[in-house]
Amino acid sequence: MHDESRRIEERVQRLHDQRIKTAVYAATVPFEVEAWQAPGEPVPFEEAAAASYEPFAMGTPWGPPWGTTWFRMRGQVPAEWAGKRVEAVIDLGFVGDWPGNQAEALVHLTDGTPLKAVNPLNQYVPIANPATGGETVDYLVEAASNPDILADNFSKVTPLGDKLTAGDKPLYTFRSADLAVLDEEVWHLDLDVQVLRELMLELGEHDPRRHEIAHALDRAMDLLDLDDVSGSATAVREALKPVLSKPAHASAHTISGVGHAHIDSAWLWPIRETKRKTSRTFSNVTSLADEYDDFIFACSQAQQYEWVRDNYPKVWARIQESVKNGQWAPVGGMWVESDGNLPGGEAVARQFVHGKRFFMDHFGIETKGVWLPDSFGYNAAYPQIAKLAGNEWFLTQKISWNQTNKFPHHTFWWEGIDGTRIFTHFPPVDTYNARFSGEEMSRAVRNYQEKGGASRSLAPFGWGDGGGGPTREIMERARRLADLEGSAKVVVEHPDEFFAKAREEYPDAPVWVGELYLELHRATYTSQARTKQGNRRSEHLLREAELWATTAALHAPGYSYPYEKLDRLWKTVLLHQFHDILPGSSIAWVHREAEAEYARVARELQALTAEAMAALGTGGPRVFNTSPCDRAEVIRTADGAPVYVQVPASGSAPLTDAEPPQPVTVNGRTLDNGLVRVEVAEDGTLASVYDLRAGREVLAEPGNLLRLHTDLPNYWDAWDIDKHYKNRYTDLLDASSVTVVEQDPLLGAIRVERDFGKGSKITQTITVRAGSPRIDIETDIDWHETEKILKAAFPVDIRAPHSSAEIQFGHIQRPTHTNTSWEAARFEVSGHRWVHIGEPGYGVAVINDSTYGHDVSRTVREDGGTTTTVRLSLVRAPRIPDPEADQGRHRFTYALLPGASIEDAVAEGYALNLPLRVADAAGAPEPVVSVEGEGVTVEAVKLADDTSGDVVVRLYESRGGRATGVLRTGFPLAAAQITDLLERPLEDAEIADGGVPVTLRPFQILTLRLRRG
Repeated sequence: MHDESRRIEERVQRLHDQRIKTAVYAATVPFEVEAWQAPGEPVPFEEAAAASYEPFAMGTPWGPPWGTTWFRMRGQVPAEWAGKRVEAVIDLGFVGDWPGNQAEALVHLTDGTPLKAVNPLNQYVPIANPATGGETVDYLVEAASNPDILADNFSKVTPLGDKLTAGDKPLYTFRSADLAVLDEEVWHLDLDVQVLRELMLELGEHDPRRHEIAHALDRAMDLLDLDDVSGSATAVREALKPVLSKPAHASAHTISGVGHAHIDSAWLWPIRETKRKTSRTFSNVTSLADEYDDFIFACSQAQQYEWVRDNYPKVWARIQESVKNGQWAPVGGMWVESDGNLPGGEAVARQFVHGKRFFMDHFGIETKGVWLPDSFGYNAAYPQIAKLAGNEWFLTQKISWNQTNKFPHHTFWWEGIDGTRIFTHFPPVDTYNARFSGEEMSRAVRNYQEKGGASRSLAPFGWGDGGGGPTREIMERARRLADLEGSAKVVVEHPDEFFAKAREEYPDAPVWVGELYLELHRATYTSQARTKQGNRRSEHLLREAELWATTAALHAPGYSYPYEKLDRLWKTVLLHQFHDILPGSSIAWVHREAEAEYARVARELQALTAEAMAALGTGGPRVFNTSPCDRAEVIRTADGAPVYVQVPASGSAPLTDAEPPQPVTVNGRTLDNGLVRVEVAEDGTLASVYDLRAGREVLAEPGNLLRLHTDLPNYWDAWDIDKHYKNRYTDLLDASSVTVVEQDPLLGAIRVERDFGKGSKITQTITVRAGSPRIDIETDIDWHETEKILKAAFPVDIRAPHSSAEIQFGHIQRPTHTNTSWEAARFEVSGHRWVHIGEPGYGVAVINDSTYGHDVSRTVREDGGTTTTVRLSLVRAPRIPDPEADQGRHRFTYALLPGASIEDAVAEGYALNLPLRVADAAGAPEPVVSVEGEGVTVEAVKLADDTSGDVVVRLYESRGGRATGVLRTGFPLAAAQITDLLERPLEDAEIADGGVPVTLRPFQILTLRLRRG
């Protein structure tokens, strides 16, 4: 037989694209359209319904950036369409096929009932099936003219990312708005041909099935009447039935499909637009559920549900009905799909607390799994946090984006830093926006790493990133692929069902230990530094407010614990931990609003803390210590005078002078407090840091070296930092002034000022205080660079085989060498309050109050010694998607801590991030809780969420070893329970001698609920 493959393939493609697809709608009648441009921000339906509309012609430009245009569409179904399937079909002037980053609209009835959204891949609205003829159609359509920020594939700097800079030129040209007859037979033929053609092209050239499909399609096309596609469609479909009905091989891979619509809670649009996106997508989903009984939709992010509940009650009611019917599956159990690295441990816990409670309260459902397909890597504390929140499984997708190494598993047990394991799946289809194309089906099977051990994977299907969701075409593909020879089998089912089957099939799945590091998007640890600083400050201010509100509730008669305010403020902070807000990868509008929100949160939390302290009564100034460690340090009084104070952990003490171990001396550019001697060079670097206790020089080369690197990644400017950034740099060694600015027995300080680059200026105050080896570097930058990254380096004379960086509820060790490609790929990593390097008998920590990105490297010197260098990433200057990212003022502090153990790093990390607070208060209430025992660290103290008055304390082991201790309370203790993160009892805790004995494994988290006597 001659090879006719090319002819057949080209024939099928042309007939499909130019004849079959274009015949899907058999007849159309245009709507009469009127328009009203809403002024400013979106308006409620009632206001739009009462507005004055003007005639609007097709082909007319409409929609300024971020504008809202309401269209009134009126029409009547022709009588001759009786018995047919009639729809409205609307094309707003869509560009490309991404539904999430351009024009989209929500169609309403005139009474305000939302019907369905329209977007490039979902342009229809059902009217009647079958129609009776003569039906009157009257719609109000809320159309959003959101700009296509990434129109040039992330390569073009654009002002469109903020309404303040976007201008008012119309972005779109309205193409059509029609009543239309859907020819169902042609529509099904279109899908039959698509599925078969795509399967054929994925099969090998020597696979008989490929040729069987090709010749079946060729014969079927002979039956297609080009002058009457509709009339011949049935015959063509009949001819294709034999190849569409052949069952899959017995050993075929099974793909569990679940509907999905990844809606970024903010990204290339502001939060206000996400609120509307949820209504559009969820309207589509509930409409699809009405059409397909076998449809199941998985949806995470409780915050988005709350927006719909509060703003679109009719859509909310449809969601509730779909949940009852088993077609809508709340998943994930988090408030939002947060970033996987940057939120603090307590914040990750609260993501689950608030998310899972929402689903239980409103649907009576406890979600079983973590759903984080798109976050940029996942911290190694997740398995324990997830399990303590009652989760059984974890799903991610983004690791498929690795730049260097292919992740070796798709189904595996993920083991965290404490030893907890959670069953984890990473879909081999390599997308969370699947549509069941032939290429996707083939890729999933080809990619799947567990062949021979397991035979199933999961595929979230539906258009996403900006929403849209599953479509009827995708559902039809799933039906055709349920049991089709040559393809993987598709079954639409709940994620819980998939995970149960996968775990039963593969109980001895391999184990991955430690973080799930994404070898891409490493700059998200640094971009938009003010957003990150707002998060860090908010997390610590929340800790303060909860601790002192609890103290006041226990000791101040009449004081009322601010449950509702704290709940609301936590949810605001949790929202802004979304994986495109906190990482710094959103448009300017998002980050401008985030900074304003963080400022508001700070004001409210400062006020709550002040109210709690004031409730304790007046009686003179007291110093309050929110950290879990005893403190002895220098602070400033209201008049600016330094005072050396000693304050117990989680407690307070009178503001009185204590005697420091040794005063600070300042001699030229040298600061000495008897613990460390710091010499500042003429160029402003640290020429020497000598540890007087250990009798050794800390630095191998000048420290606090500021290096300005060129920083232009290959793609994804705000997201990525590529390895080549290291190759071009300028060291900032030209200090304009080096001046002693403080010379006191309690502290000495030297200020270094530098001008550099495009008018940027950096002022650093290097401070040594009595009684502390910590060297603080307060930094004030006026930043005007573009496509640059600024790093601060500390080359330390230590041979450290690994670095330790604080993460959620513990720390993680990473090699300082690059023996393998996996280690080399970690050239930029994340950490929280501290990074530690050490050799036996000696260590050094670098502490920070708002910095996450860093790198650690080492080299061997000519003298045989080893220099291990810790470099903090201070600030970047990407231009896409925000052309003004990070421009302007930044203020933060980082510190060098010589002679530091891990315990020292933990204590000083808390101290720098939780400054001692002075307030006028009476008496000395005992700390709510105190701990006897090394390594047992208090992370949170609060009243129970159920308003019972019980005290909830969250502890963890912070050193990485076993710990035993006793928790003591500053109130009569009647009973104690160990609970999960949601404060539900797991078992009773022992009470002995008035305290609660605790024994913790390395990095174990323990939540105790304490009932007052």
